[in-house]
Amino acid sequence: MPITFVQRGNFSKTFKFFEKCKNLFNLGVLDAYGREGVVALSEATPVRTGKTAASWRYEITNNKNELKIEWLNDNMTKDGDCIAILIQMGHGTARGGYVQGRDYINPAIQPLFDKIADELWKEVTE
Repeated sequence: MPITFVQRGNFSKTFKFFEKCKNLFNLGVLDAYGREGVVALSEATPVRTGKTAASWRYEITNNKNELKIEWLNDNMTKDGDCIAILIQMGHGTARGGYVQGRDYINPAIQPLFDKIADELWKEVTE
């Protein structure tokens, strides 16, 4: 016996919802969040020389189907490894030792993610 599925209606409300979501954040709002994230990450970065803490920046990418904000750190080793990630994840030393990672990125940026999600949800549901 075959199984039959019948669908009635359309997805117009769903598409309308996603269009509204897409248009909620303009670049100015994302720019403010970008600056706020840089401050939070800079303040949370462990300081030896201060170079890693001072090397945070953000980029906003606006493609056809995607609006993205990224926080980046430009302090690199001679081999091209990001020092901020080495501090976060831990790393081996040249003499065979190991430096334990320190989770400082997630606690610093999570409140900002929560703030963005709350604002977005508020805009979508109103």
